[in-house]
Amino acid sequence: MALAAYRHLLRSTRIAFQGDAQVLHAARFQARDAFRKNATMEQGDPALGPAIAHAEEVAKILRENVVQGKRVDKEGEERYKLRIHEHTERGDNNTVKMPNGQTVVIDGKKCTDR
Repeated sequence: MALAAYRHLLRSTRIAFQGDAQVLHAARFQARDAFRKNATMEQGDPALGPAIAHAEEVAKILRENVVQGKRVDKEGEERYKLRIHEHTERGDNNTVKMPNGQTVVIDGKKCTDR
């Protein structure tokens, strides 16, 4: 399970930081370093489950909530173009105010629809 979580984390860094080699390298280095620190954990170690769950949560956040912005200067205006991909979670700020368990439908799709 740890190997699968590590792979998910690396894939998520590739999706989140595509086109930004410096940040991609730093994110992968940090993931590799964290997994090496926990490499001595045994199969029955009670801290193993939470460590794997943490890695999966980080991978999910990177994949769904991190959006890159690239500065684009047009006609003297400074603007940013966002790289939103198919894995990016979509919704609006009103969803934060909703009670847990309630789903939001925007343009006929839920935020969890892919």
